[in-house]
Amino acid sequence: MGMLWTTSVPYRVIVRWNDLFGDLEGQFASAQSAEFEAEVAELAIAERASVELAARIRAVGSDPVVVHLEGGSALRGTIADVTPAWILLHEGKRDHLVPLAAIVGITGVTDRSLPWGEVERRLSLGHALRILSSAGARVVAETKGGDFQGSISAVGADHCDIQLESGTGCVAVPFSALRRVTSA
Repeated sequence: MGMLWTTSVPYRVIVRWNDLFGDLEGQFASAQSAEFEAEVAELAIAERASVELAARIRAVGSDPVVVHLEGGSALRGTIADVTPAWILLHEGKRDHLVPLAAIVGITGVTDRSLPWGEVERRLSLGHALRILSSAGARVVAETKGGDFQGSISAVGADHCDIQLESGTGCVAVPFSALRRVTSA
């Protein structure tokens, strides 16, 4: 008679195979977790890259901020309004309309941001200056070249006319030169 062959594998071999497969499953799960974490980090970086400064300023709420302007001046106050083009800062008895382009730094913002509505997104600096003009408000316009005190008599596409309080006429000020417009 022939020899009887058994197909049974010794117990030690089965345990080693189980350990090997268990180790492979652990490595696979670890690799999946690392890949997932890398994707999350990449998405977080991409999301942060899309956040505008004005949206972060908008999320400040009523907390105090310090707005640093071109030329070295700084304003301390609370945010009264914000659009992608300008902020309105309340400082004591005065309000400052500050073009976002004139801001060189701001303290008091957090990582939070608030999205814009379609109407808010379209509110330009010209819109805010037209409101001041129609109200006949007395203002001090701080520019890169000096200050002008008077009232805004007209607002164009890229500039405003300030009727000087000194009675010496009117000065046209490009929006790009404005650092802030302060209630007088």
